Amino acid sequence: MIIDFLYFQLLIVILVVMLFASMFRILREYERGVVFLLGRFYKIKGPGFIILIPFVQQMVRVDLRIVTMDVPSQDLISKDNVTVRVNAVLYFRVLDPQKAIINVENFLEATSQLAQTTMRSVLGQHELDEILSARDTLNADLQRILDQSTDNWGIKVTAVEIKHVDLDESMIRAIARQAEAERSRRAKVIHATGELEASKQLLEAARMLGQQPEAIQLRYLQTLTEISNDNSKIIVFPLPMEMGKILQHMGSQHTPPEDTDAPTQMT
Repeated sequence: MIIDFLYFQLLIVILVVMLFASMFRILREYERGVVFLLGRFYKIKGPGFIILIPFVQQMVRVDLRIVTMDVPSQDLISKDNVTVRVNAVLYFRVLDPQKAIINVENFLEATSQLAQTTMRSVLGQHELDEILSARDTLNADLQRILDQSTDNWGIKVTAVEIKHVDLDESMIRAIARQAEAERSRRAKVIHATGELEASKQLLEAARMLGQQPEAIQLRYLQTLTEISNDNSKIIVFPLPMEMGKILQHMGSQHTPPEDTDAPTQMT
């Protein structure tokens, strides 16, 4: 009997120690405790050392640090009927622990599912070119919509970043052909613009040379100087157009006149 009584006392002591140990909790700097009193919300405690009344008060820990969540790849159809797979990364944190615990069952799972559906609906309203090039605008739209939707949960969405946009091989080849055609078009436009500017400069130079005929002779001499610097045995001498007209005029003057006294051959 004495041994049984000692065991009973030892059991009581152990239970009392465990009961007192459950009263004391330590919360880190980034943690908060949502305390319920008999099932009703009581207050938010922490960080540091807190005391709970056993069997009367219960506490749920909430982490206030930024959560990095990977949004799984989603199949969507863009506005121009192109099927793509898009995945993203979501950054958010809990601002109000009371709302995060009371207003939603599991705020992590709820935020993940909301991010997936929002990404499909938002990106489906844009064309493929916008999804590939205007990522900053799309990220801002996703962040704004998610932040408004999770405000009642006490969650602040700080950023949304689209990571990968996967396309079919046929679509990749079509985009490559489009890019090649665009580069060819730009090259032709640049070449035509250069030709236009060169023609304007040549026209201006011709007008200036026409006003000063002596400048043409200087250009001839400069051209001969440049040719003489090369190790070439053939020298092309530019002949003025006026010189050709003068020679033609002189040749027409030395042409013998027709003999008017010559007998006309009759048939």
